[in-house]
Amino acid sequence: MRYYRLPGGERSATDTLVVEDEDGTAYDLTSASPDLGSFKALARAANANDESIDTVARKRLDDADRFDLDTATGDLLQPVVADEVWAAGVTYQISEEARKAESGKPEVYIDVYDNERPEIFLKATPSRTVGPSEDIGVRGDSDWDVPEPELGIVLHRGKTVGYTIGNDVSSRDIEGENPLYLPQAKVYDRCCSIGPCVVSEETIEDPHDLEMSLTIERDGKIVYEESTSTNEMVTTCDELVSYLDRHNVLPETLVLLTGTALVPPESFTLTEGDQVTIDIGDIGRLVNGTVTV
Repeated sequence: MRYYRLPGGERSATDTLVVEDEDGTAYDLTSASPDLGSFKALARAANANDESIDTVARKRLDDADRFDLDTATGDLLQPVVADEVWAAGVTYQISEEARKAESGKPEVYIDVYDNERPEIFLKATPSRTVGPSEDIGVRGDSDWDVPEPELGIVLHRGKTVGYTIGNDVSSRDIEGENPLYLPQAKVYDRCCSIGPCVVSEETIEDPHDLEMSLTIERDGKIVYEESTSTNEMVTTCDELVSYLDRHNVLPETLVLLTGTALVPPESFTLTEGDQVTIDIGDIGRLVNGTVTV
């Protein structure tokens, strides 16, 4: 099942949580219970009853109003407002190769790619994260910026409850100058986008067998287009979660981005006005514009 978040409207004090079932029929869960106004609220209810989020949602469908998602795509919000967004790096071979190309110290990336311990870093806070149709940001002090399409793992109370799409926007020249500049290359205003929905863990049969594509348009023309599969990951989702959880008190809800295998060539950099589209099979499509911050 897929979970979307939309504005609640004039008569509602909360946002609207919409669920799409296996047949493609959508329901307004918030109409069945005002306590189900967010994915986090649904996850809390599931955790309290020791049930899956899909089980809790199905119990309320008979009381929920039907919803037409086709008329609301432009209103979609971040499907889950994560307390923190974390990200993993060098989990695909092409990412390791790209990091070597951008850096004067390539050995640090080779060591991570070949090592058991993955690279995991804090990517964004809620105020730095945008949702579908919002603009991602590129730093004004950077000359080489790229989107990084990634599968996102949604965790609640440390347990995987679903998956989403993430865009780990990065300033490659800043990180390439010195690996210690990684926080500045990764963490800034509008540095991350999440959406368009959260797909339950039960719906995704294998997170390591999903087609992923990246398309970048400029002035109505495609300037980059490529695809790959999450089966190219050298580290599993479970392994990434296990390292994130080690000696680390996790917030109630977070998203962990799992690395990218789609890296535009060195001659490319994002500019204001570009449109970035990420598709991941069984999850959906995340579209964002671009603005200088």
